[in-house]
Amino acid sequence: MFEIIVDSAANIPADLVKKFKIKVLSFVNLVNGKEVTCFDPDLSEEEERQKGKEYYDAIRSGAEVKTGLISSGIFEDTFREILEQDKDILYFSLSKNISGNYNSARIAAEELMDSGEYSHKIRLIDSLNASLAQGILAIYASEMRDKGMAFDDVADELETYPARMNGVFTVGDLKYLSRTGRISGTSALIGNVLSIKPILRGNKDGYIVQYKKCRGRKSALNELISLVCDNIVDSENQIIGIAHADAYEDSLYIMEQIQKRIKVRDFINTSYDFCTGSHVGPDTIALFFMAKDRELSGK
Repeated sequence: MFEIIVDSAANIPADLVKKFKIKVLSFVNLVNGKEVTCFDPDLSEEEERQKGKEYYDAIRSGAEVKTGLISSGIFEDTFREILEQDKDILYFSLSKNISGNYNSARIAAEELMDSGEYSHKIRLIDSLNASLAQGILAIYASEMRDKGMAFDDVADELETYPARMNGVFTVGDLKYLSRTGRISGTSALIGNVLSIKPILRGNKDGYIVQYKKCRGRKSALNELISLVCDNIVDSENQIIGIAHADAYEDSLYIMEQIQKRIKVRDFINTSYDFCTGSHVGPDTIALFFMAKDRELSGK
């Protein structure tokens, strides 16, 4: 048996964390100087959505938000505890090209493995993405574990998935992208005036890049729907992830429209995790799904 770990950026709802027996290490944000833990294991779906609304309303009101990494010390303590239970460890990380979290976990893993004290393994998988792109991979790993697959077989298989796991999203206000350097402040101002809504995605190297521009919110939502339906493979066996930053009604519209076009195994529809959500801002909505690769095509 082995342990599956994610950071809270993986965005797995609390009920599914319990169902799939996944361990979550939570980021802690500062909101107006007050600590906010990004994952609460005891919240219901409705409570998670309400907590998300409160968080993104605070951002809309101009709250100062600071994010940070999970320290290598926390990773080391967590990994050591599991190794001492005679278990292997499989950790799914936020893309190392948008966060230093992978490196924190790597330092901790190397320290423990180099000590020679443990016979079990730690394997790290960089999702090359964020949010439910991490979370869905962890769920698939859990299902493989439940089927009795060996640790290395699961890790070897899942290492091939990030090259096909896509994340596409649009935002409500371009100013949050300008704050993180994704676009210039001038472009954000002009884009907001003209109601320009970019479609962004995680590329094959794990960077967030602009895919195309749409005029208006509904056009952007419909483009996200088309990108999923036109590129998804084996949809009947796939979980599609939807993460929204207090845009629940839009998420329901997207689910309804996708279901009209393709058959899907299941959806995860949840409030965008606070760690990455603070960088893209309120009203962001993102979709995650498996395609043949990370080079999306539109029709």
